[in-house]
Amino acid sequence: MKRKVSYILLIIFSLPCLKVFAQTQEDYLAIFLEGKKVGYAVNTREVLDDKVKTTTQMTITLSRGQMPITIGITATCLETTKGEPLAFESRQQMSIVQMTVSGTIEPNGMMLKKTGNVTERQKWLQGALLSEGLLLLQKEKGLKKGTAYKAKVFEPSSTDVYEVNFIIGDKKPVDLLGRVVSLTEIRTTMINPLAGEVETVSFVDDDYVTQKSETPIMGMNLVLIACPKEFALGPPEVLDLIDKMIILSPRPINNIQQAESITYYLSPKNQTDLKMTSSVKDVIKLESIPSTDIQTVSKTADGVVVKVSPVPMPENVKIPYAGSDQKIIDYLKPSRFIQSDNEKIKALAKKAVGNTTDAAQAAKRIEDFVSKYVVNKNLSVGYASAVEVADSKEGDCSEFAVLTAALCRAAGIPAQVVVGIAYVSEWQGNKNCFGGHAWTQAYIGDKWVGLDSAFKSTGRGGFDAGHIALAVGDGDPEDFFKLVSTFGLFKIDKIQIIAKK
Repeated sequence: MKRKVSYILLIIFSLPCLKVFAQTQEDYLAIFLEGKKVGYAVNTREVLDDKVKTTTQMTITLSRGQMPITIGITATCLETTKGEPLAFESRQQMSIVQMTVSGTIEPNGMMLKKTGNVTERQKWLQGALLSEGLLLLQKEKGLKKGTAYKAKVFEPSSTDVYEVNFIIGDKKPVDLLGRVVSLTEIRTTMINPLAGEVETVSFVDDDYVTQKSETPIMGMNLVLIACPKEFALGPPEVLDLIDKMIILSPRPINNIQQAESITYYLSPKNQTDLKMTSSVKDVIKLESIPSTDIQTVSKTADGVVVKVSPVPMPENVKIPYAGSDQKIIDYLKPSRFIQSDNEKIKALAKKAVGNTTDAAQAAKRIEDFVSKYVVNKNLSVGYASAVEVADSKEGDCSEFAVLTAALCRAAGIPAQVVVGIAYVSEWQGNKNCFGGHAWTQAYIGDKWVGLDSAFKSTGRGGFDAGHIALAVGDGDPEDFFKLVSTFGLFKIDKIQIIAKK
């Protein structure tokens, strides 16, 4: 959950908000999960001569196993009064980790983006809207029932553009913390390449100010409600997510390292199981679970079947990777969270690999090295980059995964970060269950093979058939969108195990 706050910000950002004719306007919303107030959001719009400055500030406090984590994000957009994008900035504070992303949209159609100390120039997607541009589009389309339109929405913290579809519904009475108001329903569908469609139901007044919204997330109901400042800024309630972060296994999996393959039969939970409100249409597309070299996915009438067969380490493959496949080459390059070109990362990779030139041996050494290097294993780190993990030597599975991927890339081995679920016999008092997890895939020979330095650090032995991948990416927090949109929405009905001969 800690990695998905930028997704929640996108939900807030894409909602109709703020009165167009006010010079300065502030709107406060309380954020609820499972009926508990876990945080707040503040939307501020200022008209500055011929420019409009819009700021969304959000703070959420959650708990995992009695470990509270407070996450704050402030996103600012600067546009012309006609909605033309000029600049943006996002500041994120996740536990000890801070990250700032800012950018300027240039007249030539390029975007000058700065992430931390790294500056890069890339093409701006023409037609992508920031907050004021989206508001003007919404006013142009109006609130007539049945009106449908779409927009490309730029989210500052991830610097990604999402396709968002809008459908205007009925005007109906809505309960706002005991105050019943007549509001117009708008169904907002965000389309993400990794996760498919995620739907939000929002309710707006005649000035296009959002008074309430509801979104399914990890099998829970995320609700935002407009409220007085004093209530919004009041202390949060404690919501422990441990129970929401597990999926029960239909049977124990003994000697999991000895499994040649495990086949999982998955099916979506129904609305009654999820206890979602009737206004939220919850859809899970299990067929979007990826097929990889390690797992195959097939659709059934009731859901999907996922067969996980760990790939043995290919032999006699040298480093660095010398192939010409551009998609594979891209996974050798440094990224925002996998800074494989950093001097400290390169030094650690050299130390881990030693004098071997064999790719399989190098990957195994890196997995073992990271399993011992991260000495402070805890749930308090928000989401650290490889360099931050190299400095702090602390974190949980995501920190193990990004550091392992960074060392692999620095050593000349293409690597990905994988997010999904993994089997554990016991976790936080729960037995025989699957929990949200992150690990690494390395490309050796012509196959992606699994590495799990976090599990290796516990003595489990590393990657095994107890892992189900939900998404594969470049290590950015946004890659975890898939976990948010699917976790808790499906169950495992049956497991078949084939033991090694």
